[in-house]
Amino acid sequence: MALSVPAIMKTTAARLSALYLLLFALCAVLLVLYMTSLSARMLTGQTQETINDEVLGLARAYQRGGLPVLVRVVEARSRQPGANLYLIADANGQILTGNVQSLEPGVLENEGWTTSPFSYQRFGEGELDRLRNLPADKGTAQPDQSDTQAQGEKGHNAIALVLRLPNQMIMLVGRDLGEPERFRAVIRRSLMLALGMMALGGILIWFFVGRAALKRIDGVSEASRRIMGGDLSGRLPVTGTGDEFDRLSENLNAMLARIATLNEGLKQVSDNIAHDLKTPLTRLRNRAEATLSGKQKTSDYRQALEGTIAESDQLIKTFNAILMISRLEAGYSSEHTHRVDLAAAVRDVVELYEPVAEEAGVSLDSDVKGVFVVDGNRELIGQALSNIVDNAIKYSTDSTSKPAVRVKLERTHGEIRLSVTDNGQGIPDDADRARATERFVRLEKSRSQPGSGLGLSLAKAVMTFHYGRLDLLPGNPGLSVVMSFPAREDH
Repeated sequence: MALSVPAIMKTTAARLSALYLLLFALCAVLLVLYMTSLSARMLTGQTQETINDEVLGLARAYQRGGLPVLVRVVEARSRQPGANLYLIADANGQILTGNVQSLEPGVLENEGWTTSPFSYQRFGEGELDRLRNLPADKGTAQPDQSDTQAQGEKGHNAIALVLRLPNQMIMLVGRDLGEPERFRAVIRRSLMLALGMMALGGILIWFFVGRAALKRIDGVSEASRRIMGGDLSGRLPVTGTGDEFDRLSENLNAMLARIATLNEGLKQVSDNIAHDLKTPLTRLRNRAEATLSGKQKTSDYRQALEGTIAESDQLIKTFNAILMISRLEAGYSSEHTHRVDLAAAVRDVVELYEPVAEEAGVSLDSDVKGVFVVDGNRELIGQALSNIVDNAIKYSTDSTSKPAVRVKLERTHGEIRLSVTDNGQGIPDDADRARATERFVRLEKSRSQPGSGLGLSLAKAVMTFHYGRLDLLPGNPGLSVVMSFPAREDH
């Protein structure tokens, strides 16, 4: 989609490109101006030093032989090629000798260094230019004074030192400024070329880099619009370059995956509540309706109310378990973590369920040796272990041999493994073992055992909260439920 110039300048990439271009241009201009000024001062200083040396040489010649020797030296030096200027004029400014044909008016009036560069014309240049521009029938005409002055005003530029001799004659020693002027011209051309190259570079950077960044931002915006439209399966584009855009997209994709997981869990919870809690609520209603129909004894009403309370307590426990699972899976909880001795927690749970196991005719023992410390919450770990032990006791009663449940705690491969193994029928199918940790899933077809199908789900959520994992393994016979905790490193 084409963008207008105002729309383009609203983008961050275009603004950064324009800002960098302006900054580079300003720095280049300041640097070039500083170097030009410094170089000009250096050249001017060298020029003045050269002129002073020439003046000292002419002064020595004047001291040796007076004006005749000075004139001969000036004439000799005037014939030599170079940028130096020599001129001797009378008191009225009439040029007597030297390599200067004409000067800008007023140069010879003040003694000392000229205040500013002046224009001049070397000897013979005016005549040559006049002959070039003269018509054929006027080839031998002599130039007048006004023509010479005009030519001088259009000549070269120079600086000079003007001296008055004892006999009131005027001597001028100067140097042409052609080289500094050519240097300034080169600097100006270099500056314009540098600015042009920077402008071209800025445009190319925007075209190849800025436009690519804008396309990626447009892709992110398009994906965001799809996600906001309800498509949580959509993801932000990742090019694989590993730059800032990719890192941002990867983090946002991970966040979206987490949100999708939580939404799926919420949907699953809603479906499970609608299906699995419908039965106990229906039982409550039927019991109340049966109690109200016909004449009942006081003991019957009391029994009905007690059953209703018991069923309600079970519903409250179910809702509390669902709430706890949701909080733990969401990654936050009001529970605090600290050092937990798993060996002590195992002994407490085993001691708590020994009467239950004895009543059910199940042998319950533990294999705990040593101290096993993890970072976690003892109440949550105890609740998860209680659910697993309770399930093991309930489902080991259908064993063909003497029912037995064994709780073992060991350290292996940098982990602390807490396993609860029974010798019941177990879960032979791998798919069923994977489904057993889902909410409200009960693999027992007859549903003869009490429960809501949330025990293993809560245990899995507790292990996720503790950065561990819950594995269901075949016990051969029976089932082995393993809680793996990351080992705590004490410093």
